[in-house]
Order: sequence, then structure tokens, then C-alpha cells
Amino acid sequence: KEQYYSEQHSSLINKAYQTLLNPLSRGLYLLELNGVEPAQETDCDADSEFLMEIMEINEKLAESKNEDILEETETLIKVKQEELTKEVTAAFERGDLQEAKELLAKMKYFANLEDKLKNKKMPS
Repeated sequence: KEQYYSEQHSSLINKAYQTLLNPLSRGLYLLELNGVEPAQETDCDADSEFLMEIMEINEKLAESKNEDILEETETLIKVKQEELTKEVTAAFERGDLQEAKELLAKMKYFANLEDKLKNKKMPS
């Protein structure tokens, strides 16, 4: 029985650690703790400049077989994620949950781009 409980707690601790380690999942969890529903994908639709940027990166990823362009795109995605992480941290520190929610929605887009990039870089 003790081993069973130990395994259950170990699993919960690992899940909690993974949630808090990643800025996106950590931010979404903080929203949840504050009773704020996470933004839906369509919530970013008002920001046409942001959506154009996402579309351009998506096109680069779709078209490119060139390693240099993929590396450049990877760097761009990392820089954007770091900027958004700093901004979302500042929003939470100010207690601006609405701003945090909007920034986390943008972070989701970049997380999706990162996944696409990883899949593109894997040898097929």
C-alpha cells in the first residue's frame, strides 16, 4: 500500500514540476488558479499584425528545406518566446490577468510553431 501511495505522489510531483518548468503551462496554471479561462485561439484574431507574423513564419516552415533558414526561424521563435515570457511575467506581477491571458494565447501560437519546426528538423 505504501509503495502504491509513493508511486501516486511521485507521479503528481513529476506532473507539477513539468507544468511549472514550462513558461506557457505555468502561465496557464496561474490563470486557472485565479479563476480566469484561458484564451481561445480566436482571441488573437483582432491582432492582425501578430497573425501576419505567425502566417509568415508558418510559410517559411512549410516551404523551406534550407537548414540556414530553419536555424534562423528557430532563433526567431526562441527570441519571441523569451520576449513573451518576460511580458507575461510582468503582467502577472502587475496583477493584469487580462494582459497575461492575451500574451499566453500568443505564446501558444509560438509553441505550435516550435512543434512544427521540431517535426521539420527530424530526419524522415
